Amino acid sequence: MNKLDILFEDNHIIAVNKSVSDIVQGDKTGDEALSEKVKAYIKKKYDKPGDVFLGVVHRLDRPVSGVVLFARTSKALTRLNKMFQDKEIKKTYWAIVGELPAQDEGRLHHYILKNSEKNKSYAFPKVRSGAKEAILNYKLVSGLKNVYLLEVDLETGRHHQIRCQLAKIGCPIRGDLKYGYPRSNKEGGISLHARKISFVHPVKKEAIEIIAPTPSHDNLWKEFINITG
Repeated sequence: MNKLDILFEDNHIIAVNKSVSDIVQGDKTGDEALSEKVKAYIKKKYDKPGDVFLGVVHRLDRPVSGVVLFARTSKALTRLNKMFQDKEIKKTYWAIVGELPAQDEGRLHHYILKNSEKNKSYAFPKVRSGAKEAILNYKLVSGLKNVYLLEVDLETGRHHQIRCQLAKIGCPIRGDLKYGYPRSNKEGGISLHARKISFVHPVKKEAIEIIAPTPSHDNLWKEFINITG
């Protein structure tokens, strides 16, 4: 088991910096899920007998890196689920794209239709049967070597939303072949990183902000960090 990058931990919640190779929850691949790795970590660290409780409150696509939040108690899980539902948890993403957006910042409003067979979503400008409203806000942070770093804040959480909406405006994410980027990334995955999550602690009621370091194996992320500080 790879060593976990724990970003925050207390009796109620635990946050982990997910790598691009991890799946958050078990799927048909049969690969060990991040949730199972976290359970094993808790079991060993706290010498817990029997099954360890761990609640999955949100997910990241497998090729995406960054902060994933888990609940360690049923009380925290119930409250976090409601907070996500009520949009009381703010998630900020960083995306490296190959084209400069027409505007340095903007609000993208589409209707997204998921194709389960292809595991792909399609964005439309107007209401369409079966499609769900998708809204995000982006701003240009920096440019480097003909690629550009965007900061993205989600207003809705749809299937492949950031990947789909940025591709729709001609800015597919670096390495994302599924949504039109011409080349894959050498290290695998795509250059979309869940950079920050902000919320009020579900039990302690304290303001929490968790920031996930960018992938260390990708020099391009390092260069952007050097520029942005």
